[in-house]
Amino acid sequence: MTVRTLRSDEIYRRITAAPGEKRDDIFRYELMSPFQRKWDCYRIPLKAKTPGGYDIIMASRMTGLLTPSKMTADTLRQTDMLSEDALWERCAKSVERSLARFEEEGIDVPLKEYLFSLLLADGDNPYTVMNEGYCGDGGIPGFIMAWLIPNESTLSRVHAALAHETDHNVRFQFEKWHDDITLGEMIVSEGLAENFATELYGEELAGPWVKKTDRPTVDSIKGEIRANLGVQGLENLNAYLYGDDMAVLQGLPPVGMPYCAGYACGYHLIRYFLDKTGMTAAQATILPAGEILSRSEGFWNE
Repeated sequence: MTVRTLRSDEIYRRITAAPGEKRDDIFRYELMSPFQRKWDCYRIPLKAKTPGGYDIIMASRMTGLLTPSKMTADTLRQTDMLSEDALWERCAKSVERSLARFEEEGIDVPLKEYLFSLLLADGDNPYTVMNEGYCGDGGIPGFIMAWLIPNESTLSRVHAALAHETDHNVRFQFEKWHDDITLGEMIVSEGLAENFATELYGEELAGPWVKKTDRPTVDSIKGEIRANLGVQGLENLNAYLYGDDMAVLQGLPPVGMPYCAGYACGYHLIRYFLDKTGMTAAQATILPAGEILSRSEGFWNE
């Protein structure tokens, strides 16, 4: 396996040093274009055909990445915090260790080359606030990233988030993404990824998407989650997966769910499955969601 690193700190310095009219293009073509195959899968152009149109700048702003128009003198301070060689080495090793775990389990992962980076998050973005300053994306095989507001907490946890995203990266090489994905498939995928990360790094580094919704709350909502496992399409399952607050931010209807309800429910569902079967999270990662759900019926009645 080859894991390549895109050092964003060097690019952020070039952006902040550049004249205002040049900043967006440095962001597009130096920071984002190495991930272009990923953006193509999401149908996000690097540059809009018309001024102000949808492109990687707008998409980044919406998802909570810090974009050039919001970079200030404080961006340099954050960039300095993102510049420690030891941080990049630890994060690269997290991706490498995660991929190696599958090899140790005898799983031949098809893709052999990966690109990862750490990016700065927009502290004013509500998604950033709800996720306690860090997040990630590993849904397109070959590309893994996390974005964060650098501070003591996020810098100590981001490598575990990268393990979570690496698990997604592997899973979607075996279970192909489709636009009409169901809530059941999504909570299985998220539960697998977080169990994979905590197997590697411990329960204390579980993300807020799991820890902020405690087990009694999960037990109180899992009947509703179970009743809607077949709901399809991200716009329809959004509130069940991410919670009402995030759904409302996207103009989608609330359904009475707390923050990241589906993530937390999926985490405990997969924990039940792993305990029952004796499998590791890596072994379960390549299984179809339907098989995991059918062998986890007892979870809903615990």
